[in-house]
Amino acid sequence: MSTPLPSPHYPPARDLLRDKSVVITAAAGTGIGFAVAKRAAEEGARLLISDFHERRLGEAADRLEAETGRRPATVVCDVTRESDVQSLRDAAEAAFGGVDVLVNNAGLGGQASVVDMTDEQWSRVLDVTLTSVFRMSRAFLPGMYARRSGIIVNNASVLGWRAQAEQAHYAAAKAGVMAFTRCAAIEAAAHNVRINAVAPSIAMHPFLAKVTTQDALDRLSAQEAFGRPAEVWEVANVMVFLASDLSSYMTGETLSVSSQRA
Repeated sequence: MSTPLPSPHYPPARDLLRDKSVVITAAAGTGIGFAVAKRAAEEGARLLISDFHERRLGEAADRLEAETGRRPATVVCDVTRESDVQSLRDAAEAAFGGVDVLVNNAGLGGQASVVDMTDEQWSRVLDVTLTSVFRMSRAFLPGMYARRSGIIVNNASVLGWRAQAEQAHYAAAKAGVMAFTRCAAIEAAAHNVRINAVAPSIAMHPFLAKVTTQDALDRLSAQEAFGRPAEVWEVANVMVFLASDLSSYMTGETLSVSSQRA
């Protein structure tokens, strides 16, 4: 497609998450995490956001309050530290009396060929991107099981399906998120808890523009069916759908948000 299609209008709220308690990891900054936090607040959720960066987390809370009229609770959390994950879980349970929705958004990218990649690079990407999903799920599922109600939404990537040079660690981690989602969902279904994932391709935000060359962004965008990257809120919309009662018969699924370029 030579001419990119324009982005759609921002959707109005429909009360899809009214009074649901929602916890979102890695929600500071300008990416998908903040976008899904904003959409959740607009849809009526009671919100707790976390991030490892305290200043950016506070700024995100200020922005959410200014833009939605709802100030979220905040907890600083490094999802690679089990003690931080447990503290986040405890704070959420104390704030809400039970968590309805957990959004595992934390992830870490990088670029390195297999022959040049260090053990540290490999382990760090998998720890942040994959093992954190396990840690968070392990922490929050018992409470959901006890209440026989709950939803987890994981952020995967189309790289869990397709090949891209110098992305072996990230792709392996995201494929792992998909596999973990499927297996954990089968266990959770017996407790009336649903677990699904989204798989974005390219979603444009300022941080991505800083760490990616314009040539690469143009090339990846041109591969999309609409000839443009997704808006971060377009990915967030799908996550909100999975967190809502509209997806009540879905579990173990990974939804591609990639305009047919999975």
